[in-house]
Amino acid sequence: MIQAIFVSKKSKQSQIGIDAVKVDAGKGIVGDRYYGKKGTDGPNITFVESEEIAAFNANFAQNIGLSATRRNIVTQGVRLNQLVGQEFSIGDVRFYGVELCEPCGSLGKSLTNDSISSPQVVRAWLHRGGLRANVLSTGILRTGMQFNLIQKSTK
Repeated sequence: MIQAIFVSKKSKQSQIGIDAVKVDAGKGIVGDRYYGKKGTDGPNITFVESEEIAAFNANFAQNIGLSATRRNIVTQGVRLNQLVGQEFSIGDVRFYGVELCEPCGSLGKSLTNDSISSPQVVRAWLHRGGLRANVLSTGILRTGMQFNLIQKSTK
């Protein structure tokens, strides 16, 4: 399910938590910094598991919030790594899981402090940083909405 939704109008701006957002096919989240930038050939929305944020906090004695990873959608009860190469829906909106959202140096720098270094942050989030996906249809996403795997027909 969607636990939280975050957008940021510009790259370096803080993210804003919202309860609902419009997504456009091939463009991403209306009003987000990456809207329309990658077109239909690249991922235009990001997801991260709240369980991974909690695990990072527990494993490294941290207290980061849900927006700290700068992903757009924070999920609960969804194994995102399993959605790579899969089509899924949230409500009436369809998505395609393109690739894992692996950690970058920027994430390492933003979460570093006296008790954890930037390289440790990056290693901690490797294969746990979430999912990059393409938006396949236009619609509205709201917190609380459930994920559904779309089964491919075998004709």
